Amino acid sequence: MAAGWSNWAGTERVTPARVVTPASADEVSMAVKDAVRDGLAVKAIGSGHSFTGAALAPGVQIRPDALDGVVSVDHESGLVTVEAGIPLHQLNPMLLRHGLAMEILGDIDRQTIAGAVSTGTHGSGRSFGTTSTQLRGLELVLADGSVVTCSADERPELFEAARTSIGALGVITKVTLQCVPLYALQVVDAPMPVEEVFERFDELVAAADHFEFFWFPHTTTALTRRFTRLPADTELKPLSKLGRAIDDKLVTNVAFDALLRFGTRVPRAIPGITKFVTKAVTAREFTDHAPYVFASERNVRFKEGEYAVPPAAAVDALREIKRWIDKTGEKVSFPFEVRYVKADDIPLSVAHERDVVPISFHQYHRMPHETFFGACEDVFGAAGGRPHWGKMHRLDAAALREIYSRFDDFVSLRDRLDPTGVFANPYLDRVLGPAPQSTSEARR
Repeated sequence: MAAGWSNWAGTERVTPARVVTPASADEVSMAVKDAVRDGLAVKAIGSGHSFTGAALAPGVQIRPDALDGVVSVDHESGLVTVEAGIPLHQLNPMLLRHGLAMEILGDIDRQTIAGAVSTGTHGSGRSFGTTSTQLRGLELVLADGSVVTCSADERPELFEAARTSIGALGVITKVTLQCVPLYALQVVDAPMPVEEVFERFDELVAAADHFEFFWFPHTTTALTRRFTRLPADTELKPLSKLGRAIDDKLVTNVAFDALLRFGTRVPRAIPGITKFVTKAVTAREFTDHAPYVFASERNVRFKEGEYAVPPAAAVDALREIKRWIDKTGEKVSFPFEVRYVKADDIPLSVAHERDVVPISFHQYHRMPHETFFGACEDVFGAAGGRPHWGKMHRLDAAALREIYSRFDDFVSLRDRLDPTGVFANPYLDRVLGPAPQSTSEARR
């Protein structure tokens, strides 16, 4: 029996029956075949930054540490192939050295590239989709141990679904990304009355290449972020090391964690803490290369849920949850994060066939979250929202089938590729339904 494993947030824990660290697709194939022989299920993990049990591996846990190489970089086309276990915080500097960048990134870069695309990670911007929309090819190991490649021209049905698959179709071993020439971002961080942000949300989204805002429920101020894309040779005006240390490390990490520890013991202090933190995060402007802008350091541990709501319903939904918090007096220690994502054609993408406004809700990991998260799911679900695959939610296959028009197409493909549930686990059984020939023993 291997040592115990937990995800970053501490919301999921497991002690795998076996742990393997393959260095090639062939070694992944061998691990899958060995697992099938021994009646064990298989799951590949990334960096453990999902809040759900998507990567939980009671049977064989595949760790991607040795699958982190760069396979090829084509400067002319921008196509870059890397092994699936490379973390984004290593991938982005490599691309920068080649004068390239990912078109869009989320605000955390600890994930592996395979984990990011498998769960539908996204950033924010009216003209930009999820990370998965940048995929141009995949290499996977299927349930029978075969190593296959897929793209829009090769096994297109598999490629279409595997771009966001929650690990249900196979173990991703390589990805090919469509990268773009390196670019800079001009950043304007500024506080704004939250009611003004609500009133002007569509305008603010349309006026910036990337727009998002954070709002602590017990305050009347939103912290807005507006990014403008600029050529890579633009004169850079990055944050000073001291400025970054004060704002990103001291205020939003060290001091914030200390305050929230106190708030955990004295819940009535939470509204005052959130007001203090909102005032302490100052307005600022700077310009830097994109990889140094999109992601920020997150050391304070939290639990997170997220629903992607239709744009027309987003502001009303936020006002509804504000009324609930004000009425109940629920103490919420973390901000809502509100972004915008362009529609795509990926069957299990939260942005499938429609633009969406993802609304993330959080709670400090030491504080109770169940009542607050339940209210958020009620409100954002009633607004037509879809839950993020890597963040906490309570929906099952029956509920998800109602909000994904191609849900059954995806499940049918899963059932053909993995009829016995080699890649199943309790989370996938809940959100997709069990594989047709699986048994509890096969899913150990």
